[in-house]
Amino acid sequence: MPVILHVPPGGALLIFPLLITWASDIGAFFVGRAFGKRKLMPSVSPGKTVAGAIGALVVTVIVGWLYTRFVLAPTTQLAFVRGGVFIFGFLVSVAAQVGDLAESLLKREAGMKDSSHIIPGHGGVLDRFDSLLFVLPVSYVLFNMLLVWAPTR
Repeated sequence: MPVILHVPPGGALLIFPLLITWASDIGAFFVGRAFGKRKLMPSVSPGKTVAGAIGALVVTVIVGWLYTRFVLAPTTQLAFVRGGVFIFGFLVSVAAQVGDLAESLLKREAGMKDSSHIIPGHGGVLDRFDSLLFVLPVSYVLFNMLLVWAPTR
C-alpha cells in the first residue's frame, strides 16, 4: 500500500509539490531575466532561457530541502531516503518545465497566445496550472518511491 495514504498530516505532503513547483517557476523567471541569453526552445516558448531552466532546478532543490528539513520532518513521521529530496526536487522541476513547454506547444499549435482571459496578464487559467498537470502525477510516484517511515524522531 502506498506510504502517502498513511500520513496523518497529509497537508504537509500536499503542499510540498505545489510549493516547489511555484519555486521552480519563480526561480526560472528571475534567473532567466537576470542571466538568460540563450533561448531554451524559441519556437515553442520564446521567453524561456537555458539559464532560467538551470535556475529553476537549483531553486527547486534548495526550497525542497528547506521545506523537508523545517516543515515535513518535524510534522510527519516520514523521511526521504538518502538523497531523495534532491532527486525529488530535480525531477519535479523537470516535470514542471516539461508541463509548461507542453502547454505552450499546444497553444502554439492552436494559434493562441492565452488559454483564456479569466486571469488577465497571466495567460489564462491553464497557464497557472500547466506545470502541475505534469508535477502531481510525478510527485505521487516519487513519494511512493522515496519516502520512508521514520517513527523514531
